[in-house]
Amino acid sequence: MEVYGQDSAQLDLSQGTPRFYIMRLPARGLQFGNITHHKRVSQCLGGLSDKPWYMAVARSGLEEPQEEDIEAFEVPPGTFIKLEAGTWHAGPLFDEPQTQDFYNLELSDTNQNDHYNTWYEAPIQVRL
Repeated sequence: MEVYGQDSAQLDLSQGTPRFYIMRLPARGLQFGNITHHKRVSQCLGGLSDKPWYMAVARSGLEEPQEEDIEAFEVPPGTFIKLEAGTWHAGPLFDEPQTQDFYNLELSDTNQNDHYNTWYEAPIQVRL
């Protein structure tokens, strides 16, 4: 068992009631039409499948991330990731299987009161 310490993910869930749940997402391929950020909370995501998935991110502080500001990476099976408050993100992204289940840890009202989007005219294709 790993002991909690300074190298562990430092979460900020102090702005409300934490919510830990499983979300079942359909495969949308490795592209996205919008990118999101949450100003008040860090967020953790982890896949329950034995398949990898992908995340596209841009640094916090950008007003509206452009395609050149976005980087994508593969998340191996069994890995949890932490997004700092304000990190722009699109995903989880995957093209197979048809659905995947993910753990999600955020605030109970994140998607109602702390959900900011930038929409793109054409979908952005993930480049790895």
